Amino acid sequence: MARESCPICRRSIPAHRFLLPSEKDAAIWRMLAENYPRHTFAHGVCPSCYETSRRLWRQLNRDRQKIGRDGSWILPLSWRLAVDDRYAGRGVTLASLDSGFYLHPDLVRPENRVVAYVNILRQEVDQQTLWREVSEPNQDAWHGLMTSVIAAGNGFLSGGVYRSLAPQARLVLVKVGSIHRIRHDDIRRGIEWVISHREQYDIRVLNISCGGDYEASYLTDSLSRAAEEAVRRGIVVIAAAGNKGEERGHPVLPPASAPAVITVGGLDDGNQLDWSGYRLYHSSYGPTVDGLQKPEIIAPSIWLPAPILPGTPVARRAALLDQLDRASDERLKAILDANRGIEPELDACIDRPVSELRAEIRRLKRHRHVISAHYQHVDGTSFAAPIVASVVAQMLEANPDLTPQQVKLALIRTARRLPQVSVDRQGWGVINPRAAIARARRAKRSPVRASANPAGIPDERGHLDSDWRAQGEKERRDDHG
Repeated sequence: MARESCPICRRSIPAHRFLLPSEKDAAIWRMLAENYPRHTFAHGVCPSCYETSRRLWRQLNRDRQKIGRDGSWILPLSWRLAVDDRYAGRGVTLASLDSGFYLHPDLVRPENRVVAYVNILRQEVDQQTLWREVSEPNQDAWHGLMTSVIAAGNGFLSGGVYRSLAPQARLVLVKVGSIHRIRHDDIRRGIEWVISHREQYDIRVLNISCGGDYEASYLTDSLSRAAEEAVRRGIVVIAAAGNKGEERGHPVLPPASAPAVITVGGLDDGNQLDWSGYRLYHSSYGPTVDGLQKPEIIAPSIWLPAPILPGTPVARRAALLDQLDRASDERLKAILDANRGIEPELDACIDRPVSELRAEIRRLKRHRHVISAHYQHVDGTSFAAPIVASVVAQMLEANPDLTPQQVKLALIRTARRLPQVSVDRQGWGVINPRAAIARARRAKRSPVRASANPAGIPDERGHLDSDWRAQGEKERRDDHG
Protein backbone atom coordinates (compact mmCIF):
# COMPACT_ATOMS: atom_id res chain seq x y z
CA MET A 1 0.00 0.00 0.00
CA ALA A 2 1.44 3.38 -1.05
CA ARG A 3 2.29 5.71 1.82
CA GLU A 4 2.88 9.45 1.93
CA SER A 5 4.56 11.72 4.48
CA CYS A 6 2.37 14.53 5.81
CA PRO A 7 4.10 17.88 5.07
CA ILE A 8 3.10 19.21 8.50
CA CYS A 9 3.61 16.41 11.06
CA ARG A 10 5.83 14.26 8.79
CA ARG A 11 4.02 11.09 9.80
CA SER A 12 3.80 8.41 7.15
CA ILE A 13 0.23 7.20 6.47
CA PRO A 14 -1.56 5.46 3.57
CA ALA A 15 -1.89 7.83 0.63
CA HIS A 16 -5.65 7.32 0.29
CA ARG A 17 -6.25 8.80 3.76
CA PHE A 18 -4.85 12.22 2.85
CA LEU A 19 -7.30 15.13 2.60
CA LEU A 20 -6.91 17.27 -0.52
CA PRO A 21 -7.56 21.01 -0.96
CA SER A 22 -11.14 21.91 -1.84
CA GLU A 23 -13.13 25.04 -2.65
CA LYS A 24 -15.42 24.34 0.31
CA ASP A 25 -12.52 24.84 2.78
CA ALA A 26 -10.53 27.32 0.70
CA ALA A 27 -9.96 29.66 3.66
CA ILE A 28 -8.35 26.90 5.72
CA TRP A 29 -6.02 25.96 2.88
CA ARG A 30 -5.09 29.61 2.40
CA MET A 31 -4.16 29.78 6.09
CA LEU A 32 -2.01 26.65 5.68
CA ALA A 33 -0.30 28.11 2.62
CA GLU A 34 0.50 31.33 4.52
CA ASN A 35 1.96 29.49 7.50
CA TYR A 36 3.77 26.82 5.50
CA PRO A 37 5.09 28.82 2.53
CA ARG A 38 7.55 26.11 1.48
CA HIS A 39 4.85 23.50 0.89
CA THR A 40 2.44 23.23 -2.04
CA PHE A 41 0.06 20.72 -0.38
CA ALA A 42 -0.44 19.09 -3.74
CA HIS A 43 -0.96 15.76 -1.98
CA GLY A 44 -2.94 17.25 0.91
CA VAL A 45 -2.38 16.65 4.62
CA CYS A 46 -3.20 13.90 7.09
CA PRO A 47 -6.64 13.99 8.78
CA SER A 48 -5.15 14.87 12.18
CA CYS A 49 -3.30 17.95 10.88
CA TYR A 50 -6.31 19.04 8.87
CA GLU A 51 -8.56 18.87 11.94
CA THR A 52 -6.01 20.86 13.96
CA SER A 53 -5.83 23.46 11.17
CA ARG A 54 -9.62 23.71 11.04
CA ARG A 55 -9.77 24.40 14.78
CA LEU A 56 -7.02 27.02 14.49
CA TRP A 57 -8.82 28.74 11.62
CA ARG A 58 -12.05 28.95 13.63
CA GLN A 59 -10.23 30.32 16.67
CA LEU A 60 -8.30 32.78 14.52
CA ASN A 61 -11.50 34.29 13.16
CA ARG A 62 -13.20 34.29 16.56
CA ASP A 63 -10.27 35.94 18.36
CA ARG A 64 -8.89 38.21 15.65
CA GLN A 65 -10.30 41.37 17.28
CA LYS A 66 -8.86 40.40 20.64
CA ILE A 67 -5.39 39.94 19.20
CA GLY A 68 -4.94 42.94 16.93
CA ARG A 69 -6.12 44.76 13.84
CA ASP A 70 -3.06 45.07 11.63
CA GLY A 71 -2.17 41.38 11.41
CA SER A 72 1.09 41.77 13.36
CA TRP A 73 -0.17 39.72 16.28
CA ILE A 74 1.61 36.94 18.13
CA LEU A 75 0.32 33.40 17.70
CA PRO A 76 -0.78 31.74 20.95
CA LEU A 77 1.49 28.95 22.20
CA SER A 78 -1.33 26.44 22.05
CA TRP A 79 -1.37 26.92 18.27
CA ARG A 80 2.37 26.90 17.75
CA LEU A 81 2.89 23.71 19.76
CA ALA A 82 -0.30 21.96 18.59
CA VAL A 83 -1.16 20.93 22.14
CA ASP A 84 -3.71 18.43 23.35
CA ASP A 85 -6.11 20.87 25.01
CA ARG A 86 -7.96 18.13 26.86
CA TYR A 87 -5.30 18.55 29.55
CA ALA A 88 -4.85 21.77 31.51
CA GLY A 89 -2.74 20.82 34.54
CA ARG A 90 -5.80 19.98 36.65
CA GLY A 91 -4.89 18.73 40.11
CA VAL A 92 -1.18 19.56 39.67
CA THR A 93 0.76 22.05 41.80
CA LEU A 94 3.67 23.82 40.14
CA ALA A 95 6.25 25.76 42.14
CA SER A 96 8.19 28.65 40.60
CA LEU A 97 11.44 30.25 41.80
CA ASP A 98 12.15 33.80 40.64
CA SER A 99 13.09 37.35 41.64
CA GLY A 100 9.53 38.29 42.58
CA PHE A 101 5.88 37.85 41.66
CA TYR A 102 2.56 39.63 41.22
CA LEU A 103 -0.95 38.23 41.62
CA HIS A 104 -1.97 38.87 38.02
CA PRO A 105 -5.61 38.39 36.95
CA ASP A 106 -4.49 35.50 34.71
CA LEU A 107 -3.56 33.65 37.92
CA VAL A 108 -6.28 34.71 40.35
CA ARG A 109 -9.45 35.31 38.30
CA PRO A 110 -12.04 33.94 38.22
CA GLU A 111 -10.38 31.61 40.76
CA ASN A 112 -7.23 32.23 42.79
CA ARG A 113 -4.91 29.33 41.94
CA VAL A 114 -1.93 30.66 43.92
CA VAL A 115 -1.93 28.45 47.01
CA ALA A 116 1.24 29.79 48.65
CA TYR A 117 3.80 32.58 48.47
CA VAL A 118 7.08 32.77 50.34
CA ASN A 119 9.95 35.25 50.29
CA ILE A 120 13.15 33.39 51.13
CA LEU A 121 14.81 36.70 51.98
CA ARG A 122 12.10 37.65 54.54
CA GLN A 123 10.92 34.42 56.10
CA GLU A 124 10.28 36.10 59.44
CA VAL A 125 7.55 38.33 57.94
CA ASP A 126 3.93 37.42 58.70
CA GLN A 127 1.79 35.89 55.96
CA GLN A 128 -0.52 38.90 55.63
CA THR A 129 2.46 41.14 54.85
CA LEU A 130 3.74 38.61 52.30
CA TRP A 131 0.42 38.49 50.45
CA ARG A 132 0.37 42.30 50.37
CA GLU A 133 3.85 42.16 48.83
CA VAL A 134 2.57 40.29 45.75
CA SER A 135 -0.69 42.23 45.55
CA GLU A 136 1.06 45.52 44.79
CA PRO A 137 3.07 45.94 41.55
CA ASN A 138 6.82 46.47 42.05
CA GLN A 139 9.83 46.19 39.77
CA ASP A 140 11.04 42.96 41.39
CA ALA A 141 7.84 41.29 40.19
CA TRP A 142 8.44 41.73 36.45
CA HIS A 143 10.36 38.55 35.66
CA GLY A 144 8.45 36.18 37.94
CA LEU A 145 5.14 37.66 36.78
CA MET A 146 5.96 36.63 33.22
CA THR A 147 7.37 33.18 34.02
CA SER A 148 4.48 32.23 36.31
CA VAL A 149 1.81 33.39 33.84
CA ILE A 150 3.54 31.61 30.93
CA ALA A 151 3.56 28.48 33.09
CA ALA A 152 -0.01 28.58 34.40
CA GLY A 153 -1.89 31.70 33.27
CA ASN A 154 -5.46 31.25 32.01
CA GLY A 155 -5.44 34.24 29.63
CA PHE A 156 -8.14 36.03 31.63
CA LEU A 157 -7.26 39.49 30.25
CA SER A 158 -7.17 38.19 26.66
CA GLY A 159 -10.42 36.26 26.72
CA GLY A 160 -8.42 33.04 26.96
CA VAL A 161 -6.37 33.68 23.81
CA TYR A 162 -2.99 33.93 25.56
CA ARG A 163 -3.50 31.17 28.07
CA SER A 164 -0.71 28.82 29.09
CA LEU A 165 -0.71 25.11 28.38
CA ALA A 166 -1.64 24.43 32.03
CA PRO A 167 -4.26 27.11 32.79
CA GLN A 168 -5.80 25.14 35.66
CA ALA A 169 -2.62 24.23 37.53
CA ARG A 170 -2.12 25.47 41.09
CA LEU A 171 0.91 27.63 41.88
CA VAL A 172 3.41 28.02 44.71
CA LEU A 173 5.50 31.18 44.26
CA VAL A 174 8.95 31.37 45.85
CA LYS A 175 10.85 34.67 45.76
CA VAL A 176 14.61 34.08 45.90
CA GLY A 177 16.08 37.46 44.97
CA SER A 178 15.45 40.86 43.43
CA ILE A 179 15.45 42.36 39.96
CA HIS A 180 19.09 43.36 40.58
CA ARG A 181 20.48 40.08 41.91
CA ILE A 182 19.61 36.45 42.58
CA ARG A 183 22.29 34.70 44.61
CA HIS A 184 23.51 31.14 44.18
CA ASP A 185 22.75 30.13 47.77
CA ASP A 186 19.32 31.79 47.77
CA ILE A 187 18.24 29.60 44.86
CA ARG A 188 19.40 26.62 46.92
CA ARG A 189 17.38 27.83 49.91
CA GLY A 190 14.34 28.18 47.65
CA ILE A 191 14.68 24.61 46.42
CA GLU A 192 15.09 23.36 49.98
CA TRP A 193 11.90 25.21 50.99
CA VAL A 194 10.03 23.52 48.13
CA ILE A 195 11.33 20.11 49.22
CA SER A 196 10.27 20.76 52.83
CA HIS A 197 6.75 21.81 51.75
CA ARG A 198 6.22 19.42 48.85
CA GLU A 199 3.75 17.26 50.77
CA GLN A 200 1.87 20.20 52.29
CA TYR A 201 1.10 21.66 48.85
CA ASP A 202 1.47 18.46 46.80
CA ILE A 203 4.19 20.07 44.66
CA ARG A 204 4.97 17.92 41.62
CA VAL A 205 6.77 20.39 39.32
CA LEU A 206 9.44 23.02 40.03
CA ASN A 207 10.33 25.67 37.45
CA ILE A 208 13.60 27.58 37.93
CA SER A 209 14.04 30.49 35.54
CA CYS A 210 17.20 31.79 37.18
CA GLY A 211 20.77 30.56 37.47
CA GLY A 212 23.61 30.49 39.95
CA ASP A 213 26.69 32.68 40.10
CA TYR A 214 29.33 30.25 38.84
CA GLU A 215 30.01 26.89 37.22
CA ALA A 216 30.38 24.01 39.65
CA SER A 217 30.36 20.23 39.77
CA TYR A 218 27.09 18.67 40.83
CA LEU A 219 29.14 16.36 43.06
CA THR A 220 30.15 19.22 45.38
CA ASP A 221 27.91 22.19 44.61
CA SER A 222 25.16 22.66 47.20
CA LEU A 223 22.71 24.21 44.71
CA SER A 224 23.06 21.30 42.27
CA ARG A 225 22.75 18.78 45.10
CA ALA A 226 19.54 20.46 46.27
CA ALA A 227 18.09 20.16 42.74
CA GLU A 228 19.10 16.47 42.61
CA GLU A 229 17.47 15.90 45.99
CA ALA A 230 14.24 17.48 44.78
CA VAL A 231 14.12 15.00 41.91
CA ARG A 232 14.80 12.11 44.29
CA ARG A 233 11.85 13.32 46.37
CA GLY A 234 9.53 13.05 43.36
CA ILE A 235 9.59 16.62 42.02
CA VAL A 236 10.15 17.23 38.31
CA VAL A 237 12.72 20.05 38.15
CA ILE A 238 12.95 22.21 35.02
CA ALA A 239 15.60 24.91 34.59
CA ALA A 240 16.45 27.48 31.91
CA ALA A 241 19.75 26.89 30.12
CA GLY A 242 20.62 30.59 29.89
CA ASN A 243 21.03 32.98 26.96
CA LYS A 244 24.79 33.07 26.38
CA GLY A 245 25.13 30.67 23.48
CA GLU A 246 26.90 33.29 21.38
CA GLU A 247 29.55 33.97 24.01
CA ARG A 248 32.85 32.14 24.33
CA GLY A 249 32.50 29.26 26.77
CA HIS A 250 28.67 29.34 26.69
CA PRO A 251 28.42 28.03 30.28
CA VAL A 252 25.40 26.22 31.67
CA LEU A 253 25.24 27.18 35.34
CA PRO A 254 23.67 25.36 38.30
CA PRO A 255 21.00 24.24 38.79
CA ALA A 256 20.58 23.74 35.01
CA SER A 257 23.87 21.82 34.93
CA ALA A 258 22.63 19.18 37.40
CA PRO A 259 22.14 15.76 35.73
CA ALA A 260 18.58 15.01 36.88
CA VAL A 261 17.27 18.48 36.02
CA ILE A 262 15.44 18.90 32.70
CA THR A 263 17.43 21.74 31.14
CA VAL A 264 15.62 23.80 28.50
CA GLY A 265 17.37 25.53 25.63
CA GLY A 266 15.90 27.93 23.12
CA LEU A 267 14.03 27.65 19.83
CA ASP A 268 13.14 30.50 17.49
CA ASP A 269 10.00 29.28 15.72
CA GLY A 270 9.56 32.60 13.92
CA ASN A 271 6.06 33.02 15.39
CA GLN A 272 4.78 30.61 12.75
CA LEU A 273 3.52 27.06 12.33
CA ASP A 274 5.92 25.91 9.62
CA TRP A 275 8.72 23.71 10.98
CA SER A 276 10.85 24.40 7.92
CA GLY A 277 11.44 27.94 9.19
CA TYR A 278 12.54 26.96 12.70
CA ARG A 279 16.02 27.90 13.93
CA LEU A 280 17.91 28.01 17.19
CA TYR A 281 17.75 30.75 19.78
CA HIS A 282 21.10 31.85 21.25
CA SER A 283 20.78 29.72 24.40
CA SER A 284 23.66 28.34 26.45
CA TYR A 285 24.75 24.75 26.01
CA GLY A 286 27.18 22.20 27.40
CA PRO A 287 29.20 20.24 28.10
CA THR A 288 29.10 21.10 31.80
CA VAL A 289 32.14 20.98 34.07
CA ASP A 290 31.18 17.35 34.75
CA GLY A 291 31.16 16.55 31.03
CA LEU A 292 27.37 16.28 30.80
CA GLN A 293 25.59 17.45 27.68
CA LYS A 294 23.00 20.18 28.22
CA PRO A 295 20.26 21.08 27.34
CA GLU A 296 18.09 17.99 26.98
CA ILE A 297 15.31 19.75 25.11
CA ILE A 298 14.49 23.08 23.45
CA ALA A 299 11.26 25.11 23.43
CA PRO A 300 10.08 28.45 21.99
CA SER A 301 12.16 31.27 23.49
CA ILE A 302 11.10 34.30 21.46
CA TRP A 303 7.83 35.86 20.26
CA LEU A 304 6.29 34.67 23.53
CA PRO A 305 3.12 36.41 24.77
CA ALA A 306 3.54 37.57 28.37
CA PRO A 307 1.67 39.92 30.72
CA ILE A 308 2.59 43.54 31.32
CA LEU A 309 3.01 44.59 34.96
CA PRO A 310 0.08 46.94 35.80
CA GLY A 311 0.77 50.43 37.08
CA THR A 312 4.11 50.81 35.29
CA PRO A 313 5.16 53.25 32.53
CA VAL A 314 5.31 50.24 30.18
CA ALA A 315 1.67 49.46 30.99
CA ARG A 316 0.59 53.06 30.38
CA ARG A 317 2.37 53.19 27.01
CA ALA A 318 0.88 49.85 25.96
CA ALA A 319 -2.63 50.96 26.94
CA LEU A 320 -2.27 54.18 24.97
CA LEU A 321 -0.89 52.44 21.87
CA ASP A 322 -3.68 49.87 22.01
CA GLN A 323 -6.34 52.60 22.41
CA LEU A 324 -4.92 54.56 19.48
CA ASP A 325 -4.69 51.50 17.29
CA ARG A 326 -8.40 50.81 17.83
CA ALA A 327 -9.59 54.42 17.57
CA SER A 328 -11.17 56.03 14.54
CA ASP A 329 -9.16 58.54 12.52
CA GLU A 330 -11.33 61.38 13.82
CA ARG A 331 -10.46 60.65 17.47
CA LEU A 332 -6.71 60.02 17.12
CA LYS A 333 -5.46 63.53 17.83
CA ALA A 334 -7.90 64.15 20.69
CA ILE A 335 -6.70 60.96 22.42
CA LEU A 336 -3.06 61.96 21.91
CA ASP A 337 -3.69 65.46 23.25
CA ALA A 338 -5.36 64.04 26.39
CA ASN A 339 -2.44 61.69 27.03
CA ARG A 340 0.61 63.89 26.53
CA GLY A 341 3.74 62.75 28.34
CA ILE A 342 3.01 59.02 28.17
CA GLU A 343 4.69 58.38 24.80
CA PRO A 344 7.07 61.27 23.91
CA GLU A 345 7.67 59.98 20.39
CA LEU A 346 3.96 60.35 19.64
CA ASP A 347 3.82 63.76 21.32
CA ALA A 348 6.41 64.94 18.80
CA CYS A 349 4.28 64.03 15.78
CA ILE A 350 0.78 65.02 16.94
CA ASP A 351 0.50 67.62 14.17
CA ARG A 352 1.32 65.19 11.36
CA PRO A 353 -1.29 63.81 8.96
CA VAL A 354 -3.39 60.90 10.24
CA SER A 355 -1.76 58.46 7.83
CA GLU A 356 1.68 59.27 9.29
CA LEU A 357 0.33 58.98 12.81
CA ARG A 358 -1.04 55.52 12.01
CA ALA A 359 2.34 54.44 10.65
CA GLU A 360 4.10 55.75 13.78
CA ILE A 361 1.64 53.94 16.08
CA ARG A 362 2.25 50.67 14.26
CA ARG A 363 6.01 51.22 14.39
CA LEU A 364 5.95 51.89 18.12
CA LYS A 365 3.80 48.84 18.80
CA ARG A 366 6.39 46.70 17.03
CA HIS A 367 9.32 48.50 18.67
CA ARG A 368 7.80 48.19 22.16
CA HIS A 369 6.77 44.56 21.49
CA VAL A 370 3.20 45.49 22.38
CA ILE A 371 0.47 42.97 21.60
CA SER A 372 -2.38 44.70 23.44
CA ALA A 373 -3.00 46.85 26.51
CA HIS A 374 -2.23 43.88 28.74
CA TYR A 375 0.35 41.78 26.86
CA GLN A 376 3.73 42.11 25.21
CA HIS A 377 6.03 39.57 23.60
CA VAL A 378 9.31 38.63 25.27
CA ASP A 379 12.29 36.36 24.70
CA GLY A 380 14.75 34.25 26.68
CA THR A 381 15.12 30.69 27.93
CA SER A 382 13.64 31.95 31.21
CA PHE A 383 10.33 31.78 29.36
CA ALA A 384 11.03 28.51 27.53
CA ALA A 385 11.45 26.64 30.82
CA PRO A 386 7.91 27.41 32.12
CA ILE A 387 6.49 26.22 28.79
CA VAL A 388 8.09 22.84 29.45
CA ALA A 389 6.86 23.00 33.05
CA SER A 390 3.30 23.50 31.80
CA VAL A 391 3.63 20.48 29.49
CA VAL A 392 4.84 18.43 32.46
CA ALA A 393 1.74 19.54 34.39
CA GLN A 394 -0.38 18.26 31.49
CA MET A 395 1.50 14.95 31.55
CA LEU A 396 0.95 14.55 35.28
CA GLU A 397 -2.75 15.26 34.87
CA ALA A 398 -2.86 12.52 32.22
CA ASN A 399 -0.97 10.10 34.48
CA PRO A 400 -0.50 11.26 38.10
CA ASP A 401 1.68 8.24 38.93
CA LEU A 402 4.55 9.31 36.67
CA THR A 403 7.96 9.60 38.32
CA PRO A 404 10.35 12.43 37.42
CA GLN A 405 12.40 9.87 35.52
CA GLN A 406 9.42 8.77 33.44
CA VAL A 407 8.54 12.39 32.68
CA LYS A 408 12.06 13.16 31.48
CA LEU A 409 12.18 10.02 29.40
CA ALA A 410 8.84 10.80 27.73
CA LEU A 411 9.94 14.34 26.87
CA ILE A 412 13.23 13.37 25.27
CA ARG A 413 11.90 10.33 23.45
CA THR A 414 9.13 12.33 21.80
CA ALA A 415 11.18 15.46 21.03
CA ARG A 416 11.69 16.31 17.37
CA ARG A 417 15.22 17.07 16.23
CA LEU A 418 15.87 20.00 13.95
CA PRO A 419 17.74 19.00 10.80
CA GLN A 420 21.21 20.42 10.24
CA VAL A 421 21.51 21.54 13.86
CA SER A 422 24.17 20.00 16.09
CA VAL A 423 23.00 17.76 18.92
CA ASP A 424 24.99 19.69 21.51
CA ARG A 425 22.88 22.80 20.80
CA GLN A 426 19.41 21.21 20.76
CA GLY A 427 19.75 18.06 22.86
CA TRP A 428 17.02 15.63 21.90
CA GLY A 429 15.15 18.33 20.00
CA VAL A 430 12.02 20.49 20.13
CA ILE A 431 9.42 19.66 22.74
CA ASN A 432 6.43 17.79 21.33
CA PRO A 433 3.61 18.20 23.89
CA ARG A 434 0.96 16.06 22.20
CA ALA A 435 3.31 13.10 21.76
CA ALA A 436 4.74 13.49 25.28
CA ILE A 437 1.26 13.40 26.81
CA ALA A 438 0.35 10.36 24.73
CA ARG A 439 3.47 8.56 25.98
CA ALA A 440 2.68 9.64 29.54
CA ARG A 441 -0.77 8.07 29.26
CA ARG A 442 0.75 4.80 28.05
CA ALA A 443 3.42 4.68 30.75
CA LYS A 444 3.18 1.94 33.35
CA ARG A 445 1.80 3.14 36.65
CA SER A 446 4.75 1.88 38.64
CA PRO A 447 8.23 3.15 39.48
CA VAL A 448 10.82 2.77 36.75
CA ARG A 449 13.56 0.22 37.41
CA ALA A 450 16.60 2.02 38.78
CA SER A 451 18.88 0.04 36.46
CA ALA A 452 17.22 1.63 33.44
CA ASN A 453 18.51 5.04 34.58
CA PRO A 454 15.89 6.88 32.48
CA ALA A 455 16.73 10.31 33.82
CA GLY A 456 20.35 10.04 32.75
CA ILE A 457 21.51 10.39 36.36
CA PRO A 458 25.18 9.45 36.75
CA ASP A 459 26.06 6.70 39.21
CA GLU A 460 28.29 7.28 42.21
CA ARG A 461 31.35 7.34 39.94
CA GLY A 462 29.73 9.94 37.68
CA HIS A 463 29.19 7.48 34.80
CA LEU A 464 26.15 7.40 32.57
CA ASP A 465 24.46 4.23 31.39
CA SER A 466 25.36 4.10 27.68
CA ASP A 467 22.79 1.36 27.08
CA TRP A 468 20.06 3.77 28.19
CA ARG A 469 21.24 6.38 25.70
CA ALA A 470 21.23 3.86 22.85
CA GLN A 471 17.79 2.55 23.81
CA GLY A 472 16.41 6.07 24.12
CA GLU A 473 17.66 6.98 20.66
CA LYS A 474 16.11 3.81 19.20
CA GLU A 475 12.73 4.50 20.80
CA ARG A 476 12.81 8.13 19.68
CA ARG A 477 13.27 6.96 16.08
CA ASP A 478 10.46 4.45 16.48
CA ASP A 479 8.11 7.15 17.85
CA HIS A 480 8.61 9.29 14.76
CA GLY A 481 8.51 6.54 12.21
